[in-house]
Amino acid sequence: MNLRLVHFALIPTVGLVLLSGCAPTEPKRTALPAQPAVVKDLARFTRESIGNAFEGKPWISHVNLADLDRNGRNDILACDDKLNAVVWLRQTAPGKFTESTLVAGLPSPVHVEAVDMDADADLDLLVACMGEVFPNNDKIGSVIILENDGRQNFTKRVIAERIARVTDIRAGDFDGDGRIDLAVAQFGYDQGEIRWMRNLGGWQFESKILLNLSGTINVCVADLNGDRTLDIVALVSQQWEEVHLFTNDGKGNFTGKILFGSTNEDYGSSGISLCDLNRDGRPDVLYTNGDGFAYADPGKRPWHGLQWLENVGDGNFRYHRIADLPGAYAPVGVDLEGRGVMDIVCVSGFNDWQNPEAAALVAFRNDGKMNFTMHVLAHAPIQLITCAAGDLDGSGRPSLVTAGFYSYPPFDRMDRITLWRPAARP
Repeated sequence: MNLRLVHFALIPTVGLVLLSGCAPTEPKRTALPAQPAVVKDLARFTRESIGNAFEGKPWISHVNLADLDRNGRNDILACDDKLNAVVWLRQTAPGKFTESTLVAGLPSPVHVEAVDMDADADLDLLVACMGEVFPNNDKIGSVIILENDGRQNFTKRVIAERIARVTDIRAGDFDGDGRIDLAVAQFGYDQGEIRWMRNLGGWQFESKILLNLSGTINVCVADLNGDRTLDIVALVSQQWEEVHLFTNDGKGNFTGKILFGSTNEDYGSSGISLCDLNRDGRPDVLYTNGDGFAYADPGKRPWHGLQWLENVGDGNFRYHRIADLPGAYAPVGVDLEGRGVMDIVCVSGFNDWQNPEAAALVAFRNDGKMNFTMHVLAHAPIQLITCAAGDLDGSGRPSLVTAGFYSYPPFDRMDRITLWRPAARP
């Protein structure tokens, strides 16, 4: 079997039921031009460990950026699965960070988003909780909102619990009633779901199931078909290895279809994000496959890499394989050089870590014509599964934040949370 074989389905399903046995046809793959040699670019960023000191093996599952205290500086939010807590690295002065725990006692938090859910001009936190990070089919997941009182004191509101393990939560007004609703990814294990939760007011929500498949990692929200309503795109892993689009009629009625799928059941889907990569005004999907969790032999696979699902309009997408990258995780679109061109940054969670030259942090530099050159930014710390990018010192230039999750050996070259500052311009 060709382990790199892919399929698309661009015909909407009937309602939201994906009919078994209706295999999508094999598309013509769109290949990008041949890539130049990999560039070793280790001096582009300077590395700094930030946050509290750690003992043992860090388990940071997610980092994100938000100006939580509204002081004009981006802060860093992180899910720490050793502490079972969401922590806040507050930017107290340009480029200086102090860590505190916002809320502890959370059941395996793995994703955090900052959103004003109650229209009171402060940022609340959406926290996806798996209940247990490692494989478990019990109904132990939960959807939690941390309500901010405006002074960064948070009240925990459990919106849903005892459901299949939750891996991502995003916000948007899906039914046009002025209240912020939720899109929820539930990995589960043998059983999982994708749902949207209608905000009824008073911290009450009503669930609508969009898909009953295990393995959903991410949901992202944007107008993906140009009709000025918010849609949902989701990445489903496990044996499915598919990207699903749910288009919204503006009233919260969704129609689903598959944008991409691999015939390799071990393709290792690891993350999606949205950015307008080619600057045509339409949000594209960046997609990595590099997962190695729960393999008998964790590590790199020859089919791991980075791809771009180009939004060509009306809910249709064109597949591009950008590059191979062992253990690829956490794709982020960012203009690294201020050229008005979107580059891509990724980390590696599962690579040949016995090889000191294995890439841990990489950038794919865009020449402005959608030709990408891979730049290796760092070989350590290793086992990185999350990344965020933004201005973290007031310079207007993007810095990077990465974090490590160390569940398999080797247990060296570790760091908990790392800040990568752009080097001074020559």
